[in-house]
Amino acid sequence: MPDDSTRVDRTAELHLLCAGYTITRDGESRVASTVTYIRDGDLSLIVDPGLVANRAAILRPLADLGVDPGDITDIVLSHHHPDHTVNIALFPNARVHDHWAIYRDDLWTRRPAEGFQLSGSVRLIETPGHTPQDITTLVGTADGVAALTHLWWNSTGPAEDPLATDAAALHAGRRRVLAIEDLALIVPGHGEPFTATADVVG
Repeated sequence: MPDDSTRVDRTAELHLLCAGYTITRDGESRVASTVTYIRDGDLSLIVDPGLVANRAAILRPLADLGVDPGDITDIVLSHHHPDHTVNIALFPNARVHDHWAIYRDDLWTRRPAEGFQLSGSVRLIETPGHTPQDITTLVGTADGVAALTHLWWNSTGPAEDPLATDAAALHAGRRRVLAIEDLALIVPGHGEPFTATADVVG
């Protein structure tokens, strides 16, 4: 039976701005967040504006889409680790969404993330595991539903998240996402988007 709590319309456009990565050599790490832009009617959304090699990695592809930083209406943070949040201030007019509230200027509006809709085609669900506060952004596009999430770091998993605070919850979240009707794409925390096929690590 389809899960109505994950239903979205199919009118959004999704654009990858930066494919994240994690590279460790000689005790030094380079980390970039996967940063995504979504447009759905009046909604102009950035998900996880975190660490990148330089800010142009976010701003240049946005400019190529004809989008100014001041045009961004909303930001979603999958969780509060700095590698996913550090560039929030690039977007001065945006509301910021996390697991329990919406923030705008000095206004803090409490609400649960589970089921919250930013537009008809963009919905948040709670998917703890990597941290207790993780959320997934579901985006309905003409090609199917995309899940923007840190339930996976990249296309290979890893099978067990080395930083997970609750491995059982993380695997439950993966199963929930993989069961979404018409799931077409997973946009992971630190990698290229990948197709949601039967062999994806659950």
